[in-house]
Amino acid sequence: MIHDPDGPDLATAPEAPLASAWNVPNALTVLRILMVPVFGWLLMSQGGEDTTLRWWALAVFLVAIGTDWVDGYLARRQGLITAFGKLMDPIADKALIGTALVGLSVIDLLPWWVTVVILAREVGITLMRFVVIRRGVIPASKGGKLKTVLQAVGISILIVPVLGWFGQLGLWVMYAALVVTVITGIDYVRQALAPRERAT
Repeated sequence: MIHDPDGPDLATAPEAPLASAWNVPNALTVLRILMVPVFGWLLMSQGGEDTTLRWWALAVFLVAIGTDWVDGYLARRQGLITAFGKLMDPIADKALIGTALVGLSVIDLLPWWVTVVILAREVGITLMRFVVIRRGVIPASKGGKLKTVLQAVGISILIVPVLGWFGQLGLWVMYAALVVTVITGIDYVRQALAPRERAT
């Protein structure tokens, strides 16, 4: 079973034949993918200085994050785990978070180095997942889930068009997310390489 180490823990779900790709969870995944360019445009339009568009960007981002939780819940509860969902759900998540990070850096609300480090980790771990999956599933960690929550909270705060201490709070949450992102990335690499080390 392909498993996102930072997403919902599907490793403990009952083994069952893959469901049809035509279902609500997959529809929500597709919806989330379609929302990504809309969110990016709202966030970066007019250099991010349009207050109304920023509020709309926040609304779209929160709805997209919400669909991620709902589709995972439905897929596990109703046994609707599919090959399409396994592939596209993490891609949709990374596309949404990646667009948010790049957009916030473009409008000078988040340092580029933070965006580069987080995206490098996300891309690297995603590629590694497909390399090591043949040797077994690495279960989701609490750190990976914390990383996801911190990223979502930090991004949401930074999108809010309010200056002062609130924006600084968003930065500090993103710095915390960065630390957890790097630590969980290192831990995932350690777990991925462990079987190979024992085999040599």
